[in-house]
Amino acid sequence: MTTGRVVVVTGASAGVGRAVAQGFADQGAAVGLLARGAEGLEAARADVEARGGRAMALPTDVSDSHAVEHAATLVENHLGPIDVWVNVAMVSVFSPVHQLEADEVRRVSEVTYLGSVNGILAALRRMRPRDRGTIIQVGSALGYRAIPLQASYCGAKFAIRGFVDSLRCELAAESSNVRVTTVHLPGLNTPQFSWVRTRLEGHPRPVPPVYQPEVAAGAVVWAADHRRREVFVGGPTVATVLANKVAPGLVDRYLARTNIHAQQMDEKVAPDRPDNLLTPVAGHHDAHGIFDDEAHGRSFQLEISKQRPVAGAAAAAGVTALAWALRRRRKR
Repeated sequence: MTTGRVVVVTGASAGVGRAVAQGFADQGAAVGLLARGAEGLEAARADVEARGGRAMALPTDVSDSHAVEHAATLVENHLGPIDVWVNVAMVSVFSPVHQLEADEVRRVSEVTYLGSVNGILAALRRMRPRDRGTIIQVGSALGYRAIPLQASYCGAKFAIRGFVDSLRCELAAESSNVRVTTVHLPGLNTPQFSWVRTRLEGHPRPVPPVYQPEVAAGAVVWAADHRRREVFVGGPTVATVLANKVAPGLVDRYLARTNIHAQQMDEKVAPDRPDNLLTPVAGHHDAHGIFDDEAHGRSFQLEISKQRPVAGAAAAAGVTALAWALRRRRKR
């Protein structure tokens, strides 16, 4: 663990980004906090300082490449050279594809995909000349296996995974010491489900089992100190990725039967509820959402993977074998 380093976190005003900033602050890091909502950023800054870190709140729309570059310059001028850059910022729309508007898909792509690209480019401009630094891209199981009702978000997550894979090869070709790690997340208890744009009848919710954002943050902070190409958080993330590799058609049918209902609560969505697609929702929003009662505070799969990657892979292979057996059974 390295203390005193400089870290940039996008999407830092709430949810996973807020928890990640807190995690690095616990190590004594100086944290540049990027997000659109000034009120949330000030609360995040107070969090970091209360935990012993230094912080700089920088209201920034990550879809604006010039704004991201300017924020990176301010961080280096005031906090020092950036050691770790973490891309968390995202937006989404819960909607059947046939009801999506083109402008909505464009906005999700601008923030979730191009916002991450902008962060990576800003980090590389500083890290490559120094030949050191770590870029952590927050990914998702949905970047490997799309699900219904989140086509715009899934598409953006697939896109950034491809972009990062290409970058990783280029850095290896030049024997660069700049590292890139993707941390793939499961369903999390964050505020996004209370402010995401939605056309669903029921209030949006994460697909269970649900984990607390601190589980994700712990994985990100750990990844900053360990050379891993990818880190998968939660057994369901691993199972989803592997099952889709073995039996994608079976997974299609399973998701069609289960996931439309699994992403909605019985509670209806208020017709006048604001969303954060175009502008931040006013007010102070913490790392946690409204699913504390069911959210897990620990991932045993992650802990095993940290210590014994081979054991984690073996457990994942068991899931794959099960999916294969199910596919063969359906063919009979």
